[in-house]
Amino acid sequence: MSPSQATIQEVWDLLQTEAESFHAHVPALDAFVAALVGADHLGAALAKLIATQVSGPVVPPETLEESFLAVYARHKALALAAAHDLKAVIERDPAAGGLLRPFLFFKGFHALQLYRVAHALWGEGNKDFALFLQYRTSVAFGVDIHPAALIGHGIMFDHATGLVIGETAIIEDNVSMLHGVTLGGTGNERGDRHPKIRRDVMIGADATILGNIEIGEGAVVAAGSMVLKSVPPHVTVAGVPAQIVGKPKSQEPACQMDQTLPE
Repeated sequence: MSPSQATIQEVWDLLQTEAESFHAHVPALDAFVAALVGADHLGAALAKLIATQVSGPVVPPETLEESFLAVYARHKALALAAAHDLKAVIERDPAAGGLLRPFLFFKGFHALQLYRVAHALWGEGNKDFALFLQYRTSVAFGVDIHPAALIGHGIMFDHATGLVIGETAIIEDNVSMLHGVTLGGTGNERGDRHPKIRRDVMIGADATILGNIEIGEGAVVAAGSMVLKSVPPHVTVAGVPAQIVGKPKSQEPACQMDQTLPE
């Protein structure tokens, strides 16, 4: 078994183990969870889970699940990305309480996995279906991620409500973002117009980052900041407009999730 397969299997085994003690005492919910963890593999469980989140009268959950299963079969890396995303949540969020609850109930995780499916479809040229999933994700969760954006592994969208990520944005591995973050453009410019977030960055709640600028590796953007110019690696910025106010307390602030400002 390859390291990637081992990571997926580790997460899948833990989900199944935790599900043994899941009892909501609502028969329909208990049966749904049992069906999820009784799936053949992590990708199949994800296909069923996220299909229920964005289905509706136009496209029922069974049709979406079938389509998503095919996407997971064609793009093996999607399950690996989901496994890394789940591990990121339990390592960084004290409210996680294990893998199963984030898998079932954390909309930041759900929105991210729907983006990943939409991104795969976008790359295949099926842009209309990808944009439909973007729209349905926005309606369901209040999270708007363009399917053309590039997002790495080990990502945590904490709470996630109001998150907006534009078409040409890039988010590298091991990034944490809280609710209300905008990675947007500065106006009606064309082409490459959205921020580039390098690895290990943490972005606080309601931060706004605009334009084709770079947030350097290991940087922190404090809550409520407005960032209009590039940020060097391993600094903390805060304010409107954002200014450097010190350095993060860790080389990997996305993992530490320390949102206090330097003294």
